[in-house]
Amino acid sequence: MDLRGANVLVTGATGGIGRALARAIADRGGRLVLTGRRANVLEPLADRLGGRAIVADLADRASAERLLDDAGQVDVLVANAALPASGLLPDYSITEIDRVLDVNLRAPIVMAKLASARMADRGRGHLVFVSSLSGKSASGHASLYNATKFGMRGFALALREDLRPHGVGVSTVFPGFIRDAGMFADAGVTLPRGIGTRTPRDVARATVRAVERNIAEVDVAPLGLRLGARLGGVAPALSAAVQRRAGGPRITRALAQGQRDKR
Repeated sequence: MDLRGANVLVTGATGGIGRALARAIADRGGRLVLTGRRANVLEPLADRLGGRAIVADLADRASAERLLDDAGQVDVLVANAALPASGLLPDYSITEIDRVLDVNLRAPIVMAKLASARMADRGRGHLVFVSSLSGKSASGHASLYNATKFGMRGFALALREDLRPHGVGVSTVFPGFIRDAGMFADAGVTLPRGIGTRTPRDVARATVRAVERNIAEVDVAPLGLRLGARLGGVAPALSAAVQRRAGGPRITRALAQGQRDKR
């Protein structure tokens, strides 16, 4: 998929990773439609990049369909919006659970359904889901977040096969710990020595590469974390034991606390 001249809808554009995605796509010649909840951040960003801004809250179940109508023709959908959801399940109310499921899983699925049908009619297009390594390897104190990211991975892989005959690509991007912006950075967690990070720009570059080369999955993390995620897929019990020995519970508890403080 050539991004030059393509109409690209980016959700969650007001966050640090979303802003990096928008800049990288604009640099490749994409015509941007940016969406997020914070108009005071979204509209200046769209102005700077020569795009359009549509304020939307994807926790509102009617917003996904309305957003696709307002956006017009979409050649590339980058589903980046997500809510943090670390912590123990009893710490979440039913309303909070519904909100996380709606934003992290339901909204991308609904938007993919609507956008991909129109793409298939044209015989071209691409869907990108910005996920997390938490969609490949589960960890304690993150059951709700893991559920949304594991679900997104399965959905994307199956949808990729369904859309392949219609000329529509599907990619999933899996960031690890991202510094300077995003959920991990916002929670202010300090990682143990030796655990590497990547930047929002790295995520953006990986996303552009996935679209232009039609890559099914791209991990954005140092080698050690990528290998750990692979271990989590083939030997989850062993992965859990390794995480405990490496200080994983402390990281996830601190992440959950940082997110609670901001809720």
